Amino acid sequence: MARKGSRMRLTSSRVSSLLISMFATFASFYVAGRLWQESQTRVHLIKELDRVTGQGKSAISVDDTLKIIACREQKKTLAALEIQLSAARQEGFVSKTPKHTDGTETKKRPLVVIGIMTSLGNKKKRDAVRQAWMGTGASLKKIETEKGVIARFVIGRSANKGDSMDKSIDAENSQTDDFIILDDVVEAPEEASKKVKLFFAYAADRWDAQFYAKSIDNIYVNIDALGSTLAAHLENPRAYIGCMKSGEVFSEPNQKWYEPEWWKFGDKKAYFRHAYGEMYVITHALARFVSINRNILHSYAHDDVSTGSWFVGLDVKHVDEGKFCCSAWSSGM
Repeated sequence: MARKGSRMRLTSSRVSSLLISMFATFASFYVAGRLWQESQTRVHLIKELDRVTGQGKSAISVDDTLKIIACREQKKTLAALEIQLSAARQEGFVSKTPKHTDGTETKKRPLVVIGIMTSLGNKKKRDAVRQAWMGTGASLKKIETEKGVIARFVIGRSANKGDSMDKSIDAENSQTDDFIILDDVVEAPEEASKKVKLFFAYAADRWDAQFYAKSIDNIYVNIDALGSTLAAHLENPRAYIGCMKSGEVFSEPNQKWYEPEWWKFGDKKAYFRHAYGEMYVITHALARFVSINRNILHSYAHDDVSTGSWFVGLDVKHVDEGKFCCSAWSSGM
């Protein structure tokens, strides 16, 4: 009887082992199939990028592939966007001027102050911006009063203060009156973060606007599209708007985007979430925060990273706005 029981347990053990082996085999086939399917999907996306961009073999990531395809689609919808904006253009993207009980008008609150980062030798670029969208004189004043958009070139001083380059900027400004000249900033790449910080501080102190935007002097801003985009965030008091990413931190000095303080970003060397690119926008409350704390806010090697770092730990709404991501569509933004 005991011998029969032993044979039954042995048979049961063999059946269990066989079932486990079969399960492991099927699982291996399933995993292999999933890996093959994902590899085929990645190959398809890369081929799609090749077809869209016409660049042949590509080493661009799948995320970048999807971003490029999305930017192409945005171009196709630009005409439709212009139609939707036609009514908004009549309003100027600012609320109608309220009146006191005695009938006198109160002062309009600007929608946005745009700080266009420029350099000492970039007069041709500034002239192109003035001609394309910013205007001068009466036309510059018109977009301020009708659209609520204040645009100024932001520049520092020459390393040799008072030299011919400084005098040239002063002379240009005397004719156009469209500069914010930061006397405490030396016009140099390593001062870019400080330059952006002091622009936000200066602009928040001078203008009670709803938004403040950092831009550069080689893009053409579509005032109507920008106004429509910002109008959607008027109810967010601490909005930080731009093309958001958390990119790699480069720790080698010979790399283009080298970050001397790379060790602060942990073992994986990844930045926190921040807006990057040609333009990003913050609300009045955040600009006031920068102004009040300008002397203790740290600056990193790159201005976009620095700006993002100032809001880490604050109750800020990060808005990943696709319109700011497409450099090829800058003229449409």
